[in-house]
Amino acid sequence: MKPDSPFYAHTLEVLKQSELFGGLEEAVIQDMLIMFRRETWLRKSIVMDPEETLKHFFVIISGRVKAIRINPNTGKELTISLLRPGDGFDVLPLLDGKKHNISFMALDNLEALSAPFAVVHEWIARHPCFNSTFLPYLGKQIRQISNLAFDMALYDTGTRLMKLLLQHTVQGNPRPRLKLINDLSNEELAGMIGSVRVVVNRYMQKLKEEGIVIARRGRLEVKDLHALVDKIEHHIGLNNKNTS
Repeated sequence: MKPDSPFYAHTLEVLKQSELFGGLEEAVIQDMLIMFRRETWLRKSIVMDPEETLKHFFVIISGRVKAIRINPNTGKELTISLLRPGDGFDVLPLLDGKKHNISFMALDNLEALSAPFAVVHEWIARHPCFNSTFLPYLGKQIRQISNLAFDMALYDTGTRLMKLLLQHTVQGNPRPRLKLINDLSNEELAGMIGSVRVVVNRYMQKLKEEGIVIARRGRLEVKDLHALVDKIEHHIGLNNKNTS
């Protein structure tokens, strides 16, 4: 992307505020932008399938992307991670050069930067300072996948759903705000916790009846954060008793 592009200023600002690039000097980010190109996809498009994971590295500028694994026999889908502006994908093939059995789907109209792996490797070699942000970012992604596996193995669907809501809730005035997942359907939420829509519907209805969450104009909000935390702790206690 060249500095005279009409998208340059906004793209640079997104990268400066991201976890992956935010700690770098602006000149280093600008050097990267010259090597990347801008691409767009429509909502619900497959951005990259397993066969393409060995070709390009992407950085999201606007929109959300979900990383998914699909059972070829049943068609059941599990969302491994949900990515936002500033996130990069796919990281693992960039490191080990092996195909990643995963697909990436745009949840919104998507704008991203892309570059071949060879170009990215060359850029990293010239800017080793990138490792100071890249390694913690990679560690955070690995931890999220580890937590997902742990939750699916040890907790019931209701607990996993409430933990997902808590994970994406931030403190705000006058009430907490649910971010990134607040406009997703129950089917999408089910895919993030290894469940199905009808089960999530049932648990979500209970949370609404108890006044813990509310839905306004198609957007979900956490109304009582303290009650949500208390309910999670209660459910975890019951899970521990049932598995002891």
